[in-house]
Amino acid sequence: MKTNDERSRYLSAAERRAEAVAAVVDLAAERNPGSITTTEIAQKMGLTQGALFRHFASKGALMKAVMEWVSGQFSARLEKPAKGAASGLEGMELVFLGHARFVADHPGVPRMIFGELQRGKTSVTRPLVESFLGRYRKLLRGLIERGKEEGALAVDLDVEAAITLFIGMIQGLVMQSLMAGDMGRIRLLAPRIFAIYRRGIERRARR
Repeated sequence: MKTNDERSRYLSAAERRAEAVAAVVDLAAERNPGSITTTEIAQKMGLTQGALFRHFASKGALMKAVMEWVSGQFSARLEKPAKGAASGLEGMELVFLGHARFVADHPGVPRMIFGELQRGKTSVTRPLVESFLGRYRKLLRGLIERGKEEGALAVDLDVEAAITLFIGMIQGLVMQSLMAGDMGRIRLLAPRIFAIYRRGIERRARR
């Protein structure tokens, strides 16, 4: 029977690339993503730097793969469940709680996204981040409009403000949890925070 080290030697190219992406995500949870070096990534994988570059032509190519993975997780964890929701409001709750769970599982991801948005327009990965955030807002806009049509949300609800507040709640929860050094707070507080948000946007019955 092969040991873990022996099995690791026979990983396919695709498996090695996935391992490298996971290494970056893990390292970003521990420190500033911008300061992570390819040497550190290779060491975490148990490889030499040269071996890492056999799978990625550059650090930029690796970071692009990381952001493509984030985008894929967004589709699997948020878009698909939301589109299958019984109502627009239920879809919003699924997105909020799904996003919270994803960040609790991978706290390095929001750090990387914030870091990419601070980089210049020439960044290879910034367009991917901007595209991802645009899809996120489009998803929320569709769910809110659906909620209005279903009569669950206030007809005069300010859609753009509601989207901004929704995203801001997630960002605030992430920031406070990172400062407290306790990402478990996200799982605990996310349902309670959404409950307050929901009461604010729901349509009120006339008295």
